[in-house]
Amino acid sequence: MRISPRVYGGLMAVLFAAPAWAGHEGENPNPTDAWNHTWTEVLIDLWVIGIIFGGIGLFMLWRYRAKSPGDVGQAKKLSLGAVLAWSLVPSAIFLADDFLLSAKGWSLWNIQRTVPKNAMEIKVTGSQWAFGYEYPNGVEISSTDRDEDADLFSQTVMEGDMVVPVGQPIVLRMGATDVIHSFGLTDYRLKEDMMPGRITYLWFIAKEPRVSQVVCVEYCGTSHAQMFNRVVSVPRADYEKWLAAKKAEAALPLIKVAKGPSMDVGSLAVGRLVAAKKN
Repeated sequence: MRISPRVYGGLMAVLFAAPAWAGHEGENPNPTDAWNHTWTEVLIDLWVIGIIFGGIGLFMLWRYRAKSPGDVGQAKKLSLGAVLAWSLVPSAIFLADDFLLSAKGWSLWNIQRTVPKNAMEIKVTGSQWAFGYEYPNGVEISSTDRDEDADLFSQTVMEGDMVVPVGQPIVLRMGATDVIHSFGLTDYRLKEDMMPGRITYLWFIAKEPRVSQVVCVEYCGTSHAQMFNRVVSVPRADYEKWLAAKKAEAALPLIKVAKGPSMDVGSLAVGRLVAAKKN
């Protein structure tokens, strides 16, 4: 028995054409948008397959049901060609679907790993149990600066927030000082591990002003659940004002107001406040 050249050619075309359908041509190479697009297609794929095979299963249950208690079905003998067709054609269809989803995954991965040339870099350090940020002009922010009683849903910028400008690609170069952490930008559909002795990265674009959260999504110790803070995206002009204010604040001299070889955080804060008033 010979397989028809048309059938063979159709199977090969389905298998090898799948990766070509998986690209994101014509789309903004934004990892968040690409992730949403891919996940939507995966859900559609699952629903279509589920409905088709569910319908076929229900039809067969009804069509070949026993019509009497002693009714016994008889299997029709298939030719070699029919056996191969019923085996190879469904297998090829499923393989093509798997190749398609795999190719889409690779396409998404390439987008997430390809950082735009105009991306602004922020260094992020994870430690038990806080995120620290260093901006290009030397400004440093820590999630521990956040007031414990602060309203996390407030639409205004607060101490400890990671602030980014809208429309600017941001690349985060990340590391850790103690154990493995994981930087999870939940609203941006992104996460990346932070490891001691290794630099990892991810990038994203805030398309509009918004307040979102970053959480550690890798268990890192007893206070793991407290390792989070806000990511606030603001218009470029507001970002520049915030950055200038933070730089000016960091430039204020520290005045020692406590005796002894060391000062606590409260002493440093009071010292800066006194210096600001004098100036």
